[in-house]
Amino acid sequence: MRYRVHHQTLCRYDSPVSVCHYHAKLTPRRLPNQECPWHEITIRPEPLHRHKRHDAYGNAMTYFEIEGSHDELEVVSHCLIHVHENPTPDPRSTPAWESVRDICLASHWSTATAAAEFVCDSPLIRPLPEMRDYARKSFTPSRPILDAALDLNHRIFRDFTFDPTATNVATPIAESWKKKRGVCQDYAQVMIACLRGIGLPARYVSGYLETLPPPGQQKLIGADASHAWLAIWCGEELGWMDLDPTNDLMPSTRHITLAWGRDFSDVSPLRGVTLGAGNQQIIVAVDVNGDSD
Repeated sequence: MRYRVHHQTLCRYDSPVSVCHYHAKLTPRRLPNQECPWHEITIRPEPLHRHKRHDAYGNAMTYFEIEGSHDELEVVSHCLIHVHENPTPDPRSTPAWESVRDICLASHWSTATAAAEFVCDSPLIRPLPEMRDYARKSFTPSRPILDAALDLNHRIFRDFTFDPTATNVATPIAESWKKKRGVCQDYAQVMIACLRGIGLPARYVSGYLETLPPPGQQKLIGADASHAWLAIWCGEELGWMDLDPTNDLMPSTRHITLAWGRDFSDVSPLRGVTLGAGNQQIIVAVDVNGDSD
């Protein structure tokens, strides 16, 4: 599939801002099944300084500084993306989950010990004992890891209610868990907490969903905004496998990967500081248009 993505962020300040420093993570990742031949970011007012770099997880970042009084900031990302089908193994043929957990404890460096970073607590994700218990109902002894993960993915989809009014970006994971309500960020971070609670590496993934599905297919939740899901590490041979508990599926050609990290705090599309602003209103609009290659 080929997609054109338009992502607009508009910040309106109560009072004029004299200086702002921001970084934007709006450049899609280049992956074996995803290509981004063209991408540009337009910023208004025009930044005084602007440069690109990559963070610790390989996500592309655009850093910019604006000096001079302004009461509105607009950041618009445009890109062209090609997404190809990603082969998926038979879940029942994947390694036993305990074997994946155990190799992450190795004392020498390997892809397993690198993945093990994503077992640790992160700023927004600290597993509760009840989350571990919830995960263990899917991760029974010797069960294949992807088979168990898909079962957990389905149970979260079944037991939680998608409710945009129940939470916000600052809602603690314990509150999302208690309410069993929230948005894609909550679904993803709760499932990550469940997996990390039993010693399995899981990372947070941000991206987009196709706005209009192919004829005859149902529109997915989160298709009109940035979306979030997760990836679980399934061993050195299989690597990372994506899961979307909000929609109870494994992402494929309708998911576009933007960035990944330990939790939402690592992949926020736009983050920074301002001097001189009071409250601010943030308006985000995302449009994803796709067609067959």
